[in-house]
Amino acid sequence: MLEKLRNIFQVPELKRRILFTLLLFIVYRLGEHVPTPGVNGDALSRALERQRGTLFGLYDLFVGGGFSRATIFALGIMPYISSSIIIQLLGAVVPYFEKLRKEGEEGQKKLTQLTRYGTVMISIVQSLGYAVFLQNPGNFGGEVVVPHPGPLFAFSTILTQTTGTIFVMWLGEKITEHGIGNGISLIIFVNILGGVPNRLFQAVDSFRAGAISPFMVVAALAIMVAVIAVVIVMTQATRKIPVQYAKRIVGRRMFGGASTHIPLRVNTAGVIPIIFASSLMILPATVAGFVGPDNPLSQIGQWFNPLGFLYNFFYAIIIIFFTYFYTAVVLNPNDLAENMRKYGGFVPGIRPGRKTAEYIDRVLSRITLPGAVFLALVAVLPDAFIAWFGMPFLTFGGTSVLIVVGVALDTLQQIESHLLMRHYEGFVKRGRIRGRTRM
Repeated sequence: MLEKLRNIFQVPELKRRILFTLLLFIVYRLGEHVPTPGVNGDALSRALERQRGTLFGLYDLFVGGGFSRATIFALGIMPYISSSIIIQLLGAVVPYFEKLRKEGEEGQKKLTQLTRYGTVMISIVQSLGYAVFLQNPGNFGGEVVVPHPGPLFAFSTILTQTTGTIFVMWLGEKITEHGIGNGISLIIFVNILGGVPNRLFQAVDSFRAGAISPFMVVAALAIMVAVIAVVIVMTQATRKIPVQYAKRIVGRRMFGGASTHIPLRVNTAGVIPIIFASSLMILPATVAGFVGPDNPLSQIGQWFNPLGFLYNFFYAIIIIFFTYFYTAVVLNPNDLAENMRKYGGFVPGIRPGRKTAEYIDRVLSRITLPGAVFLALVAVLPDAFIAWFGMPFLTFGGTSVLIVVGVALDTLQQIESHLLMRHYEGFVKRGRIRGRTRM
């Protein structure tokens, strides 16, 4: 292992990319501690500590705690993520965006520019809502978070938060261009891992206080390892559809005749269904946090307690639904079949055109079911273990572990490709992580 780590820094280009990425990480983490002008960060942290199970707690996870501390990166990279998802969904229903998506590199540049414009617009709207939210003491149990509210505070908050989001977006793009891995994903990766030390300290304090036994600690570690292993297998799992290309004679040369395959991932939708479902399911608890205990909406918030059966049941159902929905949006069997027919490709035993599209759709529907059930279990199990064993620090599953594992695998694969191009031994041995499934 040490030899492989040493190989990484023996490749000049790879060494430069890794050091550049680490440098921008340091810049980002420093920016996460710069406060927004006019906000009492301590009062805000105390108030939001009571709302960890709401939409604010979920948002705070993705921005590395910047939301609860009211830093200039309080919105983080989430406006960019929202804009990207919106543009991607529009590409499936709006002809103009669908045309751009099919134009190749030039179309992708236009979509990227539209995503940036959308990021700015979403940042302005969200920062305005953030400013209004901070100025209302009723949101924090009567505690004053903004000592001097008014239009000037709202304007400064919009300016600082929008600028902070644009700067984070720029950092992510620079990491992607000059660093290693996907910059936007790595920023979320760093934000999630940034909260791990606090949870570890919380676990140690609970153990010392006698709140948890040594057996529970060992069981928690075993479950964490098992969940991470399953996530790795399901993230890498694919169903290969064989494709044969017919031979073509152009002049005196023969083209085609090659055999290849279409890799359909079991978890095509990634972590997006969990994000959609979490946003919907946490809304009742979020609304209940703004009303008094005598209000009927407060009772609805208790029904949808994240540790309750009703919440987790509907949570799993919505995740399965969004998994199928988002898979249908990002992967169109008709487009795959048309591209294959255009270049002379066909699935052995299946007629080109509509029959091929129906075959791909049938296979995709079958392999999406275990992927959807997997996402639902990974999202629900952590809350179930927290409720059963009384371990609130046990946050090893759900969105966090999917993002961390996915980003880590993608980054390792890029490092692997750089090492193999320089004739060094790969960091991950080929064939160790296969994760293929047959459906």
